[in-house]
Amino acid sequence: MRRIQAGNALSAFGLGFTVPYLYVYVAQVRDLGATTAGAVLGVFAMAALVALPFTGRIIDRRGPLPVLVGASLLAGSGAVAMGLAGGIWTVVLSAALLGAGTAVMQPALATMIVRCSDAESRTRSFAMQFFLQNLGLGLGGLLGGQIVDKSRPESFTLLFGIEAVMFLVLAGLALTIRLPRVEPLAGAAAQGAAKGGLRVLLGHKAMVQLCVLGFVLFFACYGQFESGLAAYGTEAAGIEPATLGTALAANTAVIVLAQFLVLKFVERRKRTRMIGAVGLIWAVAWLLAGYAGLGEGSQAMATAAFISTYALFGLGEAMLAPTVAPMVADLAPESMVGQYNSAFALVKQMALAIGPAVGGPMGASWHAPYIVTFVLFSLGITVLAVRLGRQLTPVQNQPYLAAKTRVVAQHKPAEQVGAAA
Repeated sequence: MRRIQAGNALSAFGLGFTVPYLYVYVAQVRDLGATTAGAVLGVFAMAALVALPFTGRIIDRRGPLPVLVGASLLAGSGAVAMGLAGGIWTVVLSAALLGAGTAVMQPALATMIVRCSDAESRTRSFAMQFFLQNLGLGLGGLLGGQIVDKSRPESFTLLFGIEAVMFLVLAGLALTIRLPRVEPLAGAAAQGAAKGGLRVLLGHKAMVQLCVLGFVLFFACYGQFESGLAAYGTEAAGIEPATLGTALAANTAVIVLAQFLVLKFVERRKRTRMIGAVGLIWAVAWLLAGYAGLGEGSQAMATAAFISTYALFGLGEAMLAPTVAPMVADLAPESMVGQYNSAFALVKQMALAIGPAVGGPMGASWHAPYIVTFVLFSLGITVLAVRLGRQLTPVQNQPYLAAKTRVVAQHKPAEQVGAAA
């Protein structure tokens, strides 16, 4: 588990070096224009949507390790190609390789965490993964900002080179890991899992509801960070572009500082109640963003309210990390963990692709409808979480019950008294 988490942190560190600067690199440094830069970001997302539907079945058949190694090498080659690319087609192809590789890593890493944990430790394992991802992205972005120079294309080549090295390190770490063996299903069960995976998943009502909930979560939060909410802040609230970086830093700081404080509170309570609470917290965050755009107070108050919006989003994200991803694993049949993780990653990717397309124009032009829409989406998260809770078993919704039951079962004071007598 330590090696998995270390590789996860290093790959996030590498991504942090380049993701914030990809648009600037294509549009300005390589002088390919805003249209090409937008197309590259679109290809980055579309490559993930193409690759993920096939990923889960391969993970379940071959195991997550070879998939992770292959995805790391694919992403590393994409990073190297992007750093050397100078034309439209080479940039687009590089983005496709990079997007597909980084997307496939997600369900592979998640499946490896499932294989190396049990129901009791899984919550903390996924919380640690989320913590290290954000820490890696934040540090990578911070250090990358010190290296990058628009007047020197070679500085961007260095960034992509560092990213490629991080992916190679991840592949090397993965090759040293020996996962616990999973007994294969026999006969008809194995054949059904291989051929009817999608049908089984779509017939699993709780998983379908969790995917719908996941789409709304990612659409209403991550899908707005660098598009709709940023456009709203600069257009309606008069936020300076540099302040957007401060707001994102506040978001990361809250996640890093609150993750393990929140974990102790979350892990003993029902998962769906915590997700429902996140919806309410995010509704307050969107109302603060609405206040920032009203123009009733001073610019300092508007800026503080806008930064607080990102900070509250971070608090909600810290509460989601130990709930949503472990729930996907707990719902999955043992032979389909990879397919369930890939399906949820696909839903996430779709939300991240659609979110900016919808939120960007709304945040820039339709200020009041934008805020009202996403306040309603946030409240919808609470409603969907309550409905999902009715489909879960008590242990699926609150794994702490299983651990508590095992402790009680192991403690037999009556037997000890009898033995002493």
